[in-house]
Amino acid sequence: MLKSLLAHPLTRGLAVDDPETTALRWRIIREKTFLKRVYQEWYASVAAALPDVPEGPVLELGAGGGFLKEFVPDLIASEVFHVPHVDVIMDGQCMPFLTATLKGIVMTDVLHHLPQPRAFFAESARCVRPGGVIVAIEPWVTPWSRLVYGRLHHEPFQPDAREWEFPGSGPLSGANGALPWIIFRRDRAQFEGEFATWRVKEIRPCMPFRYLVSGGVSLRSLTPGWTFGFWRGLEGLLSPLRNSLGMFALIVLERTSVEVGE
Repeated sequence: MLKSLLAHPLTRGLAVDDPETTALRWRIIREKTFLKRVYQEWYASVAAALPDVPEGPVLELGAGGGFLKEFVPDLIASEVFHVPHVDVIMDGQCMPFLTATLKGIVMTDVLHHLPQPRAFFAESARCVRPGGVIVAIEPWVTPWSRLVYGRLHHEPFQPDAREWEFPGSGPLSGANGALPWIIFRRDRAQFEGEFATWRVKEIRPCMPFRYLVSGGVSLRSLTPGWTFGFWRGLEGLLSPLRNSLGMFALIVLERTSVEVGE
């Protein structure tokens, strides 16, 4: 009942897999001052993690609702269905790029929607050149996030899932919000054994409160935009506890010189 009362009026009642929902979220992110500043901070972190070399484009997966192009000028914005403001309609598990042509693949809240993550890591290793990166902002598992995602979020959040794969019910409705943590923390040794082409360069848990109080893309704002500085300062004071409180993580993988299939 609480989630229904707080639902954003623009997307209330719309199916999450409907392209119109993504198009409306593009508008919501820009109109909600607090939420827009959250995304600006995320995008600055993503841009800073990209290789400092001029050659090669950067591909964004799930770009339909965002504005990362303002931070990464050479960005190729992609989505799984047609929405305005994207360049390519494609699936991240089968990408239309030549081998070793990308310097990076970036995404925000996308990896945990991929029902076959192994296919994505293999395909991205083909497309990204050595020294390139995957940069992702994803939900993370901490004692605090287990409470929030388990009780207040509409997406499945299953840290105890035995498999990385899950049924692909829809491009956005199919998900396991705990998947990035499962792969890069719980099963990290397994990931490193299967994908020597990728080195885990950085995992930085972050943002225990700001996205939550912003209401995200699905709910009304729970706090006015002018309080952003207060919440950012509070999170700064609590940063030593980020491994216990973080709701998201910045994840950076670096493409090694190991060839695909070795």
